[in-house]
Amino acid sequence: MSHAPNSSTPAPRAEFSPYIADSQVQPELTARALLLGCFFGLVFGAVTVYVGLRAGLTVAASIPIAVLSISVLRALGRASILENNIVQTTGNAGQSIAAGVIFTLPALIFLGFDLEYIRIFVLALVGGWLGVFFMIPLRRQLIVEEHGQLAYPEGTACADVLLAGERGGGFASRVFWGLGLGGIYTLLQNENLLGAWPSEPNYQPRWMPGAAVRADATPEYLGVGYIIGPRVAGVIFAGSVLAWWVVLPAIHFFGALVPQPIYPGVVPIAQMTPSDLWAAYIRPMGAGAVAAAGILTLLRTLPTLLRALGSGIATLRGAANANSTRRTERDLSLPTVLLGSAALALCIVAFLTLKPIPGAQTSLAANIAAALLIVFFGFLFVTVSSRIVGLIGSSANPISGMTIATLMATAAIFLVRGWTAPAFGALAITIGGVVCIAAANAGDTSQDLKTGYLLGATPWKQQVALLVGVCVSTVAIGFTLSAMNRGLEEFHALDQPWSLSTQGAADGVTVEQMHFARRQFRVRSADGAASTLHGAAYMLLNAVGSRRLPDGKYLYDPRSGRIVAQWIPGIGSERAAAPQARLMATVVHGILSRQLPWGLLLLGVFLVVVVELLGIRSLSFAVGFYLSIATTLPIFCGGVVRWMIERAAQSTENAESEISPGSLYASGLIAAGGVVGLLGVALKLYESATGHFGLLQMPRGNFLDHDAVAMAAFVLLAASLYYFARKPLQ
Repeated sequence: MSHAPNSSTPAPRAEFSPYIADSQVQPELTARALLLGCFFGLVFGAVTVYVGLRAGLTVAASIPIAVLSISVLRALGRASILENNIVQTTGNAGQSIAAGVIFTLPALIFLGFDLEYIRIFVLALVGGWLGVFFMIPLRRQLIVEEHGQLAYPEGTACADVLLAGERGGGFASRVFWGLGLGGIYTLLQNENLLGAWPSEPNYQPRWMPGAAVRADATPEYLGVGYIIGPRVAGVIFAGSVLAWWVVLPAIHFFGALVPQPIYPGVVPIAQMTPSDLWAAYIRPMGAGAVAAAGILTLLRTLPTLLRALGSGIATLRGAANANSTRRTERDLSLPTVLLGSAALALCIVAFLTLKPIPGAQTSLAANIAAALLIVFFGFLFVTVSSRIVGLIGSSANPISGMTIATLMATAAIFLVRGWTAPAFGALAITIGGVVCIAAANAGDTSQDLKTGYLLGATPWKQQVALLVGVCVSTVAIGFTLSAMNRGLEEFHALDQPWSLSTQGAADGVTVEQMHFARRQFRVRSADGAASTLHGAAYMLLNAVGSRRLPDGKYLYDPRSGRIVAQWIPGIGSERAAAPQARLMATVVHGILSRQLPWGLLLLGVFLVVVVELLGIRSLSFAVGFYLSIATTLPIFCGGVVRWMIERAAQSTENAESEISPGSLYASGLIAAGGVVGLLGVALKLYESATGHFGLLQMPRGNFLDHDAVAMAAFVLLAASLYYFARKPLQ
């Protein structure tokens, strides 16, 4: 590859010769490539939702998909390198769409609305296709004309993997080892499956009330920590250590002396567990920290943003004259892009009008305004995202900062217009969600097209594959999101007197359902005892901004006049915290209602200022501060294994990379944890529907049911990661 000299006047671009020459014709957009890519899109889209909601971050899927594609297509008969490229292009769409969805759309749950499957599907589809359509006119400028200036690291690495596979490199066995061992471990560890040992060892020291250390010891967290590396994993864990071993004990130390609740808590601090303290006080502080860090990240990239926007506008002006007869330069036509984008905008208006969010009906004028805002912000941040990932890679793409900027601008417009009802909060999340999905998919689309450019792929065929991949993967993404919200839910027993006539909507508590729409549900008390209740006998209450009940949903028994249970949906619980979506809900609700716990939010903001003054990039630290230490500790363990491998490698030639043995094995662990974990969610849904609970679970108190066993098993899994990372690829 040629690199332009670093000067104000770039040298003429040298002619680039791809691996497959323009004159060569190979099988490319074949049925088997599309089908295999769609399968990987379904799997990795679902895995990304599962891991992203739990860990608060995602990892790239293009390289493991490429590795698996080489192995599968080789078993089915001789495959061309361009077919393998179509497989990874189609499959990778699922990962990028899933990332955009989980960062935004669960915010509807936090605002008190239902997250319907059809809504996830339509918004993800529209956002994904807009990301592809808006990026197509930019391809020639970013991928071709700036070939020496924009590296697109993930796209280049994926091309290297495909080239190595073409020349006989063998990688897939390492991924399959991770899938196999990680799957067996998850089957034994997951509380929805066998649950042979505690899924989350927990220690709360008596000598430091309010503190806790716990670990959700899953293979996907170990793999994520290995891939992101010791530096990022350490910064994330440092945020959690500060939250759980400094701030929480301090809150308990001073707050335990106060006999009454301290807002936003609704019970005295002396009666709160570390998890209660985290939910009431750390989450608002974490939301302020993540918002500040996201905005700082966006401001840091502002010069690049402005240059990218100017380049994008200039590229659009010349796109109509960019037609070429060369195979490797043919994109989908500009009329197709413009008509497709207009059709998607009309689709948004029609969907919001004909299928509004239940309880959030908005006018036709507001829906048209929403579509225009989506197109404006969508093109703006697709342009920015497509260029930024070429400079710093997809993993460092400040998607959350772009989405926060979109939501703040949208909510400010709504506030000026007087559109402050809860329905407009849901509409703002819809706008931000589609823009976030479009920007995330545009970044990965750019990486895929870079891979194709290096290999000599046909651009329009890749773009068709991307559109197909978006359409198929949204099926799995919507189902997984809905299944996790239901499968990871919990009902905690309460016994609190409540009068609907005197403690109703004025205190932020409203009746959402007169009869809870569940045939039955299982309630657990503090001592672990469980009982099954019938839903029709109870009313569903929704609390937002109440000073007597924490935000959430509650089951009320009108016969006794008491709240009998708190319903904690899976998304937003400690096991699937969805920190970015919680932040989006906080931003929108705070601007429209002008009611926020500003003291806690500002503590988070100035925490980020301190971290930045220390010379540390604050976004990872802020995410770690928000997440439970149960999530960040096993991620840190994966980073420690990576550090040990890097220390053992004596030369830079052996340094870890995205196609190293350890990274491939870690990718298998992530996939195994996600796939088998989702099987556990599906089993729990079946148990909830049939009333037969604990079908596979080993009995409590068995000889393995000890925290020490859980820790020993996790250490063995980490040892397997170290072993396979040190073992050279064959």
